Amino acid sequence: MNEALWVSVLASVVRDSSPLIFATLGEVLGERAGVINLSLDGTILLSAMTAFAVALTTGSIVLGFAAAMAVGASVALIVAFAGITLRQEQVAVGFVLTMLCAELSSFLGLPFVRRPGPSVPHAPIPFLTDIPLLGPIFFSQNVVVYLSLLLIPACWAWVFASRPGLALRGVGERPQAAFARGVNVNLLRYVYTVVGGALVGFGGAAYSLSIKLGWSHRHTAGVGWIALAIVIFGGWDPARAALGVYLFGALKAIATLLQGKLSGLPPQVFSVAPFALMILVLSLVSSGLPERLTALLPTRLRASLLNAIRSEPPAALGQSFTPD
Repeated sequence: MNEALWVSVLASVVRDSSPLIFATLGEVLGERAGVINLSLDGTILLSAMTAFAVALTTGSIVLGFAAAMAVGASVALIVAFAGITLRQEQVAVGFVLTMLCAELSSFLGLPFVRRPGPSVPHAPIPFLTDIPLLGPIFFSQNVVVYLSLLLIPACWAWVFASRPGLALRGVGERPQAAFARGVNVNLLRYVYTVVGGALVGFGGAAYSLSIKLGWSHRHTAGVGWIALAIVIFGGWDPARAALGVYLFGALKAIATLLQGKLSGLPPQVFSVAPFALMILVLSLVSSGLPERLTALLPTRLRASLLNAIRSEPPAALGQSFTPD
């Protein structure tokens, strides 16, 4: 494979992964605060439909993204209200919402199926796009891709290198201790769940307005479940979760390349393969295989590698909190 083709493939991985970056990091923030939002798949569908419908109707891409973020925030608010205020099972509420949102997207989006509409314009950055290799991959994209690249370090720094991030981790790990230090645990959980939902909505809009242009039935079905899996794969760490997103994007790109070379196989094999391989990677990481493979390494190096591969979920994830 020549260099130009490799650059093209890597650029497409970065571009096509951008919506999933927003959705995954939005869920990382919510779960770091202790709230599980299982509605991602339906939320992405409904927000993608809403973004395209609003952008097509008004002629404004900005309004399309804003409407999609409002949808994502609203669905997340329902999850937060049910889990935090009503103390209902968050997993059950999110699962019902993902089915409801998926059906709503199909019903409300019927007038917009396969209609041409606006899209985010290509916006290469002058001078930077001329950098060999890196320029075409990272700096010859659109605004959505650039925002996704900026969101990764910003989200990591917020969670792990700021005082608000310390409070965020506190309400997800030890809410009683955070409350004793004066943190309004439930309010903070509401805020991060809604903000995370808005990012999920932005990701949905990015699909229909930037990557998979337009709207059709089940337009992004399955993407939300992959985002949830990547959050676990990434150990609730924004940087590791982003790596998981790009790994999934690379698997999809490889499947596309192989489809052109192995024309004898059914095309469904290549569309399903990235999902199956991602599940396989998750299974291997959660099994005892990493421990066995690193058994002969020095203790300190072994511990560092295992910490990089595996981590525990926030201790209070999915648990309600009652101020004493």
